Amino acid sequence: MDTPDSGGMTPLGRKTAETGINFTSTTRFSRGLTFIRTHTLFGQSPTRRIIPQTSLLQENVDPQKIAFLLRKQWTLYSVTPMYKFSYGNLKEYSRLLSAFVAAEKQKGLAVEVGNDLGIKVTLSTLLGLKGTDQDQVAVLVQIASRSQLPFENAENKVVWSGWFCCISGDDLLESVPEDFTCLSLFLANGAESYTAIVGSWFQKTFDCYFSRLTISPLNLAWMAAMWTGCKVDSHMAATELVFSVPCIPQSLDISYAIHSEDAKALWDTVQKTPGEVTQEEVNLFMDCLYSHFHRHFKIHLSATRLVKVSTSIASAHCDGNIKILHSKHLIGVLTLLTELAISQIQ
Repeated sequence: MDTPDSGGMTPLGRKTAETGINFTSTTRFSRGLTFIRTHTLFGQSPTRRIIPQTSLLQENVDPQKIAFLLRKQWTLYSVTPMYKFSYGNLKEYSRLLSAFVAAEKQKGLAVEVGNDLGIKVTLSTLLGLKGTDQDQVAVLVQIASRSQLPFENAENKVVWSGWFCCISGDDLLESVPEDFTCLSLFLANGAESYTAIVGSWFQKTFDCYFSRLTISPLNLAWMAAMWTGCKVDSHMAATELVFSVPCIPQSLDISYAIHSEDAKALWDTVQKTPGEVTQEEVNLFMDCLYSHFHRHFKIHLSATRLVKVSTSIASAHCDGNIKILHSKHLIGVLTLLTELAISQIQ
């Protein structure tokens, strides 16, 4: 797997110009992390990947929760295995995290657990969101604020959401001791301040380690090829690639939109084995697009940097932002993102 070009692992626990998030370091997670390092091969790009053509969502999936995950922009993080996390304690975790969030929002003032805080945090499972039977159950975290309306039955407003999953992460699951729970991919939607608070609580409580997950140009090219090759029942949007050109005093972006039928036709001529993609095919697919663009505009896109890919399946930005558009291919997208998250745990 191509290592994300983030200049190394930046913990959610250190303040950076990029995220402004501040966490404290942890120690116990290093035991599980050391074990992972000795049993997995990191930094190696696969020569081929499988494209799931049909939905692998299990029968017990909640359609409303799945719909909630779609068409939102999520920021990606990788998470090391969590120590002593228990699915049976989600209600207690919700109570403790509610108090922690309220205290942090009140700038450190003491808050008693159980009081009416105006903030409610709910942890729940995302049943059925699995690539294999061995995958850990995904977990949804939501922060809601109490409505200011004077109505008795006024609903709380969800102000932040995040979810943990590890789709088709069999290699990692097999290598981690029993006391650790592997939910290697974390996706957040909402204010960064809430992401920092929630991540800090998880890190302190379960001795895990968060880091922002960026996406390299190579992996964006894989996404462009893999998602172009996916079948969609509804109308297919154009495939759009955005390239960044380093310029002084400011950079320039080039947007390259390809009609969905043209992109699919090109991919069909490139792909040799239906259902899988190879590095050679990805390179050929991108080279054909570059050649076509150069023929019309005399610009060498190979000299630029691919920063964003948008298709009917999903859109992804190199900064680590993703928007999943189609439930049928949700598992396929999450499988690739999980692979990237695991590769960053080093």
